[in-house]
Amino acid sequence: MKIKNIDGLSVSEIRAIIADGGRFVYFPYTVSVVLATFKRASSIYLIRPYEKSIKYSYRHVLTNAVAGWWGIPWGPVYTIGSIYAQMQGGKDVTDAVMSELMQHDPEANTSTYNIGGVVSSNQAQSDVSTPTYNIPK
Repeated sequence: MKIKNIDGLSVSEIRAIIADGGRFVYFPYTVSVVLATFKRASSIYLIRPYEKSIKYSYRHVLTNAVAGWWGIPWGPVYTIGSIYAQMQGGKDVTDAVMSELMQHDPEANTSTYNIGGVVSSNQAQSDVSTPTYNIPK
């Protein structure tokens, strides 16, 4: 999925926005054609702390209102569910997106990692001497 509203931002800037109350969301919508009903998801949007999500969801609300109801029997059911999710501000996927961004962050410190509370290092240790072997002649 494409992530919108992050053009030109570094991962550290995105982290700061999320820490201030921003979030990543997508908006589900429904399209029906008589006997076929399709549930779809919009692109992912970065909603900044001072923004309202309706700024990005109105297109999907209109799509639901016009094209979602017509499928029998699931069109109305899926449309109501989609509209409910949109009115709640979208489906929050902040944790998943941030996890993905952090894995591919060139600025991240990947020299150490923490597994099960044990901190290890990926860097070669310079204070360790080369082992010597005593081989009889």
